[in-house]
Amino acid sequence: MQLGTLYGVGVGPGAPDLLTLRAVNVLKSVPVLALPRSSDYGSSMAWKIIKPTIGENPDQERLFLTFPMKKDPAQLLPAWNKAFTEIGKHLEAGKSVAFATEGDPSLYSTFIYLGREAQQRWPGIKVEIVPGVSSINAVASITQIPLADGQERIAIIPANYGIEDLTRVLAEFDTTILMKIGSEMPNVLAALEQQGLTDKAVFVSKATMAEQNVVRNLREASGAYGDCFAMVIVSRKERNGVLGGDVEVTPLRALMEQE
Repeated sequence: MQLGTLYGVGVGPGAPDLLTLRAVNVLKSVPVLALPRSSDYGSSMAWKIIKPTIGENPDQERLFLTFPMKKDPAQLLPAWNKAFTEIGKHLEAGKSVAFATEGDPSLYSTFIYLGREAQQRWPGIKVEIVPGVSSINAVASITQIPLADGQERIAIIPANYGIEDLTRVLAEFDTTILMKIGSEMPNVLAALEQQGLTDKAVFVSKATMAEQNVVRNLREASGAYGDCFAMVIVSRKERNGVLGGDVEVTPLRALMEQE
């Protein structure tokens, strides 16, 4: 049996023009698109992102597959199994399938579970990953807050899974990115206030999408319910990463004038 190729294609954070050329080529060329959605009655954000660019090809089949936004394995596993089985029908028929995932396939993506399962279900299958622009990069570009410079370190935390260790993380990392804010905004704000970092944090929801919302005074977002497209980026900027060590941040022009 000749299996089709399974592609994990990152379609970026939301803006259609942030699709990579490789992503567009793969998405247009495969006979089957696998498009995740959060419920049987919901729309697919991945399809919303790619549709303006690749259009609707009558010769291409689209599979709208449900992946619940839940934490309970009893709810997740049956839905995943159903979706993976549907994908497998096409792969086993020799058809290549492109799984379109928001952001990047290797960062908090449903494709990670599919990629792990693929070799077990379809031994010898060829899997290819097409990287995409992540929401982390999108938020950095929108806020113009550099993620890391020189020796600076980054922490990435999915806030909707709990932020019990946030205080420690904020103290140890130069930049902290809190993804999937959910209902944790009051707890996030409390931790930032405790560390004196509230004024160094920015809230961004639906980066690069038409509904994009940026709040630079985080206290104004204290009651916000940030869905899975909401993030908070915290940048301490207490060290100059170029110079390394614990050197305080000093404008480069001032440093040059001191010489």
